[in-house]
Amino acid sequence: MPHTTTRTPEERIAFRKRCLRAAAAVGFTAIVGSALIGGPAFASHGLVSLAGSNFEIDADANLKVDHTAPPSLDWANVSEVRQADKDSGAGDDSFGQGSKEDTPVPTVVDGSIPPNKSDLKNFGLYLEETTGDDFLHLFWHRVQDPTGTTNMDFEFNKSKTLTSNGVTPVRSEGDLLIQYDLTSGGTHPELFLSEWVTEGSASQCEAANKVPCWGDRVNLTTSGLATGSINTSPILAGEADGLGAISARTFGEATVNFSAIAGDDCVAFGSAYLKSRSSDSFTAAMKDFIAPTPTNINNCGALVISKTAKHAASGPGDHPQQGVNFTVSSTLLTEDLTGTTDADGLICFEGLDAGSYTVTESIPDGYVSTDSEQTATVIADTDCDTADPVEFSNTPLTDVTVSVDSQVDGGTFSSISCDVDGSDTVSLADKLDDPFVTIPDLEPRTVVCTIVIDP
Repeated sequence: MPHTTTRTPEERIAFRKRCLRAAAAVGFTAIVGSALIGGPAFASHGLVSLAGSNFEIDADANLKVDHTAPPSLDWANVSEVRQADKDSGAGDDSFGQGSKEDTPVPTVVDGSIPPNKSDLKNFGLYLEETTGDDFLHLFWHRVQDPTGTTNMDFEFNKSKTLTSNGVTPVRSEGDLLIQYDLTSGGTHPELFLSEWVTEGSASQCEAANKVPCWGDRVNLTTSGLATGSINTSPILAGEADGLGAISARTFGEATVNFSAIAGDDCVAFGSAYLKSRSSDSFTAAMKDFIAPTPTNINNCGALVISKTAKHAASGPGDHPQQGVNFTVSSTLLTEDLTGTTDADGLICFEGLDAGSYTVTESIPDGYVSTDSEQTATVIADTDCDTADPVEFSNTPLTDVTVSVDSQVDGGTFSSISCDVDGSDTVSLADKLDDPFVTIPDLEPRTVVCTIVIDP
């Protein structure tokens, strides 16, 4: 996926940390300000929601709307992305063979999930867009009350390409891991963020001794950029938004300041999935997971180029043209993008900032085009499947040669005159011995030539 910024992995992490510190400072100021004006904004409502968000994160986590005044959003009245796990038991998919967070292609097996804390049931996510920051809301739902430390990790992947296990996506630079850690007996979790890095030194890694790896964890909770809770009391089936009756300590929710963790780049995550770990150690083996599902998180856009050409041997009309080179330029880019059309005559550039781009075709030899340069508008929240293509179509050229060949050397004199475009005439007006006329680069049309033979 092309990006509109070019930073080394170390620069990306340093930049992300600057964003987090800046956002944390603003968030802390906002919280202090609200306390000075009217006391703790959410204390009287039993809420631990983030300042600026209208989403209820209840001290005793639940899914229903408890308040009519802001914050007035909860899982029961938003259209979240929700994914269910396979049924518990031998057929439930899980990670095995010691797969850990840094394992690029974790091994997928069936069963082997400790039900005491690691067996998952559902997860959900919802992106709240406000006039200020955007907030990412998450929930997890588990089989039963844990007997030890709770560790849930939400992984967000940009790529839609699956790894060799056929389930989890290939990780890309800048993928995110949001970690939900809750010590035994606690009710308020700590949330951490790591970013997938693919280049540079191992000093960036949280646990691994080489890249690629998950980068150093940033504590979002102590930075004031995340909040969360679990349900300390049961949730009735009628108040569980379709999840069924939920026993105590089996449902957790959280909010993360998404604007802070996304930085200044446009952000497009193809899918997300939830997984559990066997302990609070980052290097502990992973256990259950809920398969990846599309996130609908995309403030980037895609630019699709469609290239066709006429080709008589392939039948009438236009046909996809492979192997044609294009260049995309814009003030939104740090450097031009280049690509070559595939067998379907298509090129797609994803992960672009919304705005105006100039698309220029390198016209192949033997063709003519009247639209070799076009302006394209990239729309936010589009990808290769949904963006309207910029269409280019070429016409093949033909060289026409008309000649006269007297069977008797010098036996006849001739002249040739061809009407090429309705007004101009290509001609040899003098009577010559065996003349010829070549007319290059003709688009499809009718050409009329007059030959006069005079002995």
